[in-house]
Amino acid sequence: MSLKLQLTDDMKAAMKGGDKERLGVIRLINAAIKQREVDERIQLDDAQVLSVLEKMLKQRRDSVSQFEAAAREDLAAVERFEIEVIQTYMPQALTEAEVDALIEQAIASTGAASARDMGKVVGALKPQLAGRADMGQVSARIKARLGG
Repeated sequence: MSLKLQLTDDMKAAMKGGDKERLGVIRLINAAIKQREVDERIQLDDAQVLSVLEKMLKQRRDSVSQFEAAAREDLAAVERFEIEVIQTYMPQALTEAEVDALIEQAIASTGAASARDMGKVVGALKPQLAGRADMGQVSARIKARLGG
């Protein structure tokens, strides 16, 4: 089942079950997907839907850190709930050991030797890690590994 169909089914289930908070988050996801489809005049496939979800997760994580810095725990809790719901539609996350192994493979295959070659490594890893790891953390690990 495609992600868009799963979202639609989950939205119907949330409506029937009276889960207003979850329903609101699913509607936000559908709105973001529809916005991108309208902007680009295309139908999004699962990979593109995942990129929309990744962007939403990144925004929510940034919001949580901002709300916590401003001592607004109530708003941070709402954002954390949204993160939980969005993550249910993401593929299974990789463990740190799996990410490190993929980084080592990418460094070996690209022949990267210094921090200058970081772009090559990230470019090689991005398709493999899409939706399965936080690319910000992956970039920091690559930088540390390459001595940058």
